[in-house]
Amino acid sequence: MIIFDLDGTLLDTVEDLAVAVNHSLKKFGFKEKNIDETKRLLGNGIAILVAGAIENGEKNPKFCEAYEEFKKYYSTHLYDYTKPYDGIIELLEELKRRNIKMGIVSNKFDEGVKCLRKEFFADLIEYAQGISETVKRKPNPDAVFELIKLQKAQDEENIYVGDSEVDIETAKNAGLKCICVSWGFRSREQLIKSGAKVIIDKPSELLGYI
Repeated sequence: MIIFDLDGTLLDTVEDLAVAVNHSLKKFGFKEKNIDETKRLLGNGIAILVAGAIENGEKNPKFCEAYEEFKKYYSTHLYDYTKPYDGIIELLEELKRRNIKMGIVSNKFDEGVKCLRKEFFADLIEYAQGISETVKRKPNPDAVFELIKLQKAQDEENIYVGDSEVDIETAKNAGLKCICVSWGFRSREQLIKSGAKVIIDKPSELLGYI
């Protein structure tokens, strides 16, 4: 089975996330962030995104309000600019044709993850899991293990595909091979520094490791 990260791996979500975080920052009088600044804050979930975008993070007295405003805005603007990376749909179609099981494990809030799966991958990927009150944030591997169990893939070779240091650590914690993608939110140099062993530059290259 292939387990995919979502943001920065399957979907280019950075513009919608940047717009949403700046909406919240502006409302509460914080300095807005550009796209590159937003990218650097991605990978650990939206609470850490918002905390990283404001002075003193979660200790800021306005953090909770800013976080709730971000969630409210982003939940209604999930699809404004978000789209699959070039070649992703073709890759998933080919994997499905080969009867290879697939799933998504993301640090985005669970409702958003499931909405995005349905919007973009409803006919290709059956299962997607985000963080919730009962599902811990990556690099904790619990969501990965749950997906493997649900797909009855315990006795199969499973591969984790992601775009960040969080994904590398998640794969390590789950005891899985990790394939990193260079088109996401981290550069090739950052991935290598974080311990990436295999990096692909376009989706079709993944087929060479199946």
